[in-house]
Amino acid sequence: MSIKAEEISALIKQQLANYQDELTVDEVGTVTYIGDGIARANGLDNALAGELVEFEDGTFGMAQNLESNDVGIIILGSYKGIREGDSVKRTGRIMEVPVGEELIGRVVNPLGQAIDGLGEIKTNKTRPVERKAPGVMERKSVTEPLQTGLKAIDALVPIGRGQRELVIGDRKTGKTSVAIDTIINQKDQDMICIYVAIGQKDSTVRSSVETLRQYGAMDYTIVVSAGPSSPAPLLFLAPYAGAAMGEEFMFNGKHVLIIYDDLSKQADAYRELSLILRRPPGREAYPGDVFYLHSRLLERAAKLSDELGGGSMTALPFIETKAGDVSAYIPTNVISITDGQIFLDSDRFYSGVRPAIDAGTSVSRVGGDAQIKAMKKVAGTLRTDLASYSELESFAQFGSDLDEATQAKLNRGRRTVEVLKQPLHKPLPVEKQVVILYALTHGYLDAVNVDDVLDFQDGLFEYFDNNNQDLLNEITETGQLPDTDKLDAAISDYVATFQASAK
Repeated sequence: MSIKAEEISALIKQQLANYQDELTVDEVGTVTYIGDGIARANGLDNALAGELVEFEDGTFGMAQNLESNDVGIIILGSYKGIREGDSVKRTGRIMEVPVGEELIGRVVNPLGQAIDGLGEIKTNKTRPVERKAPGVMERKSVTEPLQTGLKAIDALVPIGRGQRELVIGDRKTGKTSVAIDTIINQKDQDMICIYVAIGQKDSTVRSSVETLRQYGAMDYTIVVSAGPSSPAPLLFLAPYAGAAMGEEFMFNGKHVLIIYDDLSKQADAYRELSLILRRPPGREAYPGDVFYLHSRLLERAAKLSDELGGGSMTALPFIETKAGDVSAYIPTNVISITDGQIFLDSDRFYSGVRPAIDAGTSVSRVGGDAQIKAMKKVAGTLRTDLASYSELESFAQFGSDLDEATQAKLNRGRRTVEVLKQPLHKPLPVEKQVVILYALTHGYLDAVNVDDVLDFQDGLFEYFDNNNQDLLNEITETGQLPDTDKLDAAISDYVATFQASAK
């Protein structure tokens, strides 16, 4: 029996057509140390900084220390299934997280996995957690206001879209409440919010999520949570994961507000990782690059140029101080990176002034550029009024005989402090803020008892809603102060009815 050459040729061609190249070459190393959320491995000579690596049991890690004899790897999850001598291989991928519209309304961990019990999140896009911040020519000046709904912030320390404004204060002074109220106020403002909870108790995060859901704010919010029981690598990665999720919207021409609550705990987690990885400790045992840890994160907040779509990402980093010490290492680092700070004072908080914003220490380096013209006009003298009131109040305690001018300043100051108080989860639209601040700075509240100021304010808003909606609409639509004669007449009419009802 003879086989023809044509048959052999056809057989070979058929085999070649069905051939699949299944030969793959992986760079595999060996685990030489495991413990405390980190591993060391040798044999990964070409590993990249920030590259994902996979262990034998399917756990992933991220290459952090590239040394001459081994690689230091931080483990993303539980390390209990990893043993010395196990193999670990490179993936060739830099650490990335899922991004996109599908994440809105969900609570996720820093790896983008759902932790809210509402099922898996199906996304088809990812972004690297670390990315170079937009350069100078890719940005434009911050000009649009980001309304927080809090009179004390929008009037005294305004925030603009694309800004980085630090919120700083002791534990339990209302920092998280400022964040939640600001998110609630973004309803119908064309803003996507990302709340990154770092080291917050799971019960606290759950309570915050329920509050946001109750006010309809989860419809435009992503919550990234790394609880205190999470491994240190996840606390370290959480803010970067949140920034990557925000950049996806920013580069598509949308506006994003991202809140990091709080970066003190991220710095502590990074210190823990660095010490275990045997990096040299510096001041307060933090590694030398702890400044770079926060600067490369916060620089990613930007107002993009029109060529790049004009999107923005506004960052509100939180820092916790000890006994009001803003001169500690991490607070001074973040103060020097941001465009201003909102300082929450514990003495004010416990005396009932809430939000407990210290106007003397708080500052915004964007300032009036981030305010509508109407707000800029009515809030111009507020800061000096408050500063002179604080000074006079301490002085007045030592003397009873005060001249009329001093008495007038003290009376105006007391009413200013009262007007700037605000109940929890009741952010105010900017047009109503303008109306009450106009009434305050033009002396309409001078004859109102201090205890009645908030009642006067609520009544004034109701009066304008019922009788002068056109004036409120004019502030909303134009951003300008309406005709002052009409405004004065409307407020005077209300003052007359308020005084009559008080009698």
